[in-house]
Amino acid sequence: MLLMKIERIETHVCNARMRNWVFVKVITDQPGLYGWGEATLEWHTRSVVGAVEDISQLLIGEDPRRIEHLWQMMFRQHFWHGNGIVRGTAISGIDLALWDILGKFHGVPVHQLWGGPVRDHIRLYCHLGGGRMEDFYETDCSDAKRFGELAQEAVEDGFTAFKSMAVPPTMPLEGTRPVRYAAECVEAMRNAVGPDIDIMVDCHARPSPRMGLQFAKALEPYDLYFFEEPCWPESIDDIARIQDAVKTPIATGERLITQHAFRELLEKRACSVLQPDITHCGGLSEARRISAMAEAYRVAVAPHNPQGPVSTAASIELGFATPSYVICESVHNDVPWRDDVVQEGFKVDPKTRTVTPNTLPGLGVELDEKEIAKHPFQQEKLQRVFYPDGAVGDW
Repeated sequence: MLLMKIERIETHVCNARMRNWVFVKVITDQPGLYGWGEATLEWHTRSVVGAVEDISQLLIGEDPRRIEHLWQMMFRQHFWHGNGIVRGTAISGIDLALWDILGKFHGVPVHQLWGGPVRDHIRLYCHLGGGRMEDFYETDCSDAKRFGELAQEAVEDGFTAFKSMAVPPTMPLEGTRPVRYAAECVEAMRNAVGPDIDIMVDCHARPSPRMGLQFAKALEPYDLYFFEEPCWPESIDDIARIQDAVKTPIATGERLITQHAFRELLEKRACSVLQPDITHCGGLSEARRISAMAEAYRVAVAPHNPQGPVSTAASIELGFATPSYVICESVHNDVPWRDDVVQEGFKVDPKTRTVTPNTLPGLGVELDEKEIAKHPFQQEKLQRVFYPDGAVGDW
């Protein structure tokens, strides 16, 4: 068997307006054999870069093909375990790069390593954004018209599904105004696109459990594809109560790290859609374990994926080998120079916004380091939300 060792691990930071993409490159001692991963975490770029450097000390000199062995080392061999968001993201970035290496070593796409494709294509959905939520308390619900226009644009762009943040920041208990606001925005989107387009609404975990329930019930008539993070993800019992109270599928999971957090969601039947973020939850290795649990409970998987191109490629590879996977979040208009930075192995049909399998080895992505260097780190704008009385709110 060919002897192979990890020679070094690098991070390459690329500012992409809303966030800094953090790319991880694992380089082996075999000429030309390396892997790309991604460890993007908004507002924590420097922390993640440092965590990758710390964890890399465990891996230098190890065989990159022993992915599960190395994952256990990264997770367990520093006492604190890899269940914090910064460590989890660093582990994820390295893990993605290791799978990229293994696919390249065998000359096949990563999804072929897991038994080959289980579907012919994957549907993508886009994100409409959140309107002028910072002006919510001064608005008269005129945002509804804009949501309708954005919904039409998404459909004209080929998407059969889209998501929006039509639920504004709310205090733990408010009157009906924010609930009416959300209902008017979603009604405008539904009227704009008709009954056959799938609409998702993301609460961003802004509401309290009680307000989240009110929003869920108010939006139930509009037949949402799913209703995301109706309250803090730590409030699993409350998420379960909301799921039980409405017919709308509830989605959550983007802020959860490792299979252990997802296990409780499943045991309590708290949601219909799991949303692990492959760049945070522990990489493809952990996402596969989470997806296997979801399959056992007959719960859908739809990864959270607003980051950069390696995250998207990895999410798609997971989808082609995962029966419970239903749809992939897509960011297609983040920066105009995206194609200068990355070459992707998968193909997107612009008429249907569906993806066919990558045919290149590994994750099928190649990054241009010179182009990345043209967009160096910039401090992201920290988001601040305050309620009308000055109290701190959730963004």
